[in-house]
Amino acid sequence: MLLPNAENAKSNSKPCVEACFYGFGSLKGMTVLLTGGAGYIGSHVTRLLQNRGEKVVVVDDLSEGIRSRIGDAELVQVDLSSKEAVSLLCETFKTHKVTSVVHLAARKKVGESVERPEWYEEQNVGGMKNLLAAMKLSGVNRLVFSSSAATYGVPDVDQVDEDFDCKPINPYGQTKLDGEHLAQAAAKDWGLREVSLRYFNVAGTGWPELMDTQAANLVPIVFQSLAKNVSPRVFGNDFPTEDGTCVRDYVHVLDLAEAHLAAIDYLDRDERPYDVFNVGTGVGSSVLDVIREISSVSGTEIVPVIEPRRPGDPASLNANVNRIKKVFGWSAKHDLHDIISSVWKAQSL
Repeated sequence: MLLPNAENAKSNSKPCVEACFYGFGSLKGMTVLLTGGAGYIGSHVTRLLQNRGEKVVVVDDLSEGIRSRIGDAELVQVDLSSKEAVSLLCETFKTHKVTSVVHLAARKKVGESVERPEWYEEQNVGGMKNLLAAMKLSGVNRLVFSSSAATYGVPDVDQVDEDFDCKPINPYGQTKLDGEHLAQAAAKDWGLREVSLRYFNVAGTGWPELMDTQAANLVPIVFQSLAKNVSPRVFGNDFPTEDGTCVRDYVHVLDLAEAHLAAIDYLDRDERPYDVFNVGTGVGSSVLDVIREISSVSGTEIVPVIEPRRPGDPASLNANVNRIKKVFGWSAKHDLHDIISSVWKAQSL
């Protein structure tokens, strides 16, 4: 979408895959506040910023985040949707001289959002409103927003670009799209510099201790099945794809974390032609591709159980990543094998 007018905490452990730094310029002198910074994705962004010598402040309610993942970063524990959130954020912005915000905190379980739509609205959209209110009051005008490919709904194209007409099919996706709209409104209203990153299927780990602890996506679900010696379930094998199973774009969490650093730098530019970017690889892998790769890396035969399709699952959903490559100079450096190998290594330690 076009823009509207208007050396600390280094881990002693080695990453599972080599971290890639793209040279987007120095972030020195900045204080970055990360909401959800103790979570799976957030902890990777936190560590990369710390490893570049940046001061990081983490805001997290620790409902899913883990305190030990943020090193010596300051932690402010608060529910962003709560009544006290705005005043606490304003105090935090002032105390730590915050210059930029990366907003990752959100409820993100699609099924749960269908069961509890009002709560998802309260948590995700309410939290975004409070964050933006505090930023406006405090004069903090740079925001990287964690959005999602769930905003697209069920596109009828193999590769979806950022100009596609978004039609979310679940409350989670709708709250992410609403968050983008709120950020864009703030840009017009009071000059917020904002950019939204629409993640595709995030998996893998950069460091063993930062691996995903939630079995909510295909890769950790299959690994969990492997650990329990049960067959993973595959929902539908009659899609119009090469092997009949759904095809998705899997992006390594370390690549995604690097995209956030690039996005922070982008907000310092005078010319910012877009405020929405896909983050993916542009390469699709089917459900059976993922299972076969896990089987190969683990050396274990995995025989899935085929079940009927789930309503609303698109046959194929892959990112068109031309925009982020051209504008940020960013591209994913890791493939599906790297993703699976990083998880297998982390679980084997």
